Amino acid sequence: MPDIDNKIETITLAGGCFWCTEAIFQRIMGVISVMPGYSGGSVENPSYEQVRGGKTGHAEAIQIEFDPKLISLETLLDVFFKLHDPTTLNRQGNDVGTEYRSAIFYRDEKQKKIAEDIRGEIEKSGTYKKKIVTEIVPFKNFYKAENYHQNYFENNRTAPYCQVVIDPKIRKLFSEFGKITKES
Repeated sequence: MPDIDNKIETITLAGGCFWCTEAIFQRIMGVISVMPGYSGGSVENPSYEQVRGGKTGHAEAIQIEFDPKLISLETLLDVFFKLHDPTTLNRQGNDVGTEYRSAIFYRDEKQKKIAEDIRGEIEKSGTYKKKIVTEIVPFKNFYKAENYHQNYFENNRTAPYCQVVIDPKIRKLFSEFGKITKES
């Protein structure tokens, strides 16, 4: 008899550049897959150029499949909130525009409540001096990014962007969340 409780869950997160968030979440135990793409907008099957133009309504996002028996949504969202700046509206570092907004695209009321609770806990903790602006909105779509965006960090480790922007985030992941990572 199959184990019906062994359910894989999916959450879609936008935290700025999807190259960064993909590289982070690929390293977490219990994460089965991470796919960069575009979410939250109105244009079907948008291209990177269209999304980058800021008129599609989409955010650069990642779709994460995870095993909730191995990693909780609460833990994934804790990592999410601490490894990008959730206080900057439509911006992460030098990346500016609605496509770089901070957002959680929930699939059901349980995910919504968890996201709201974690956001509230982070706000109360004093981790950030400014107000958290992360949107918590219903999931409506996700479109896989072009192939050259898939596994970008793994395929381009010597690129300046990877070394200057992504490497420090991965070091922070290992430093603050080492117990839940696949490697150290």
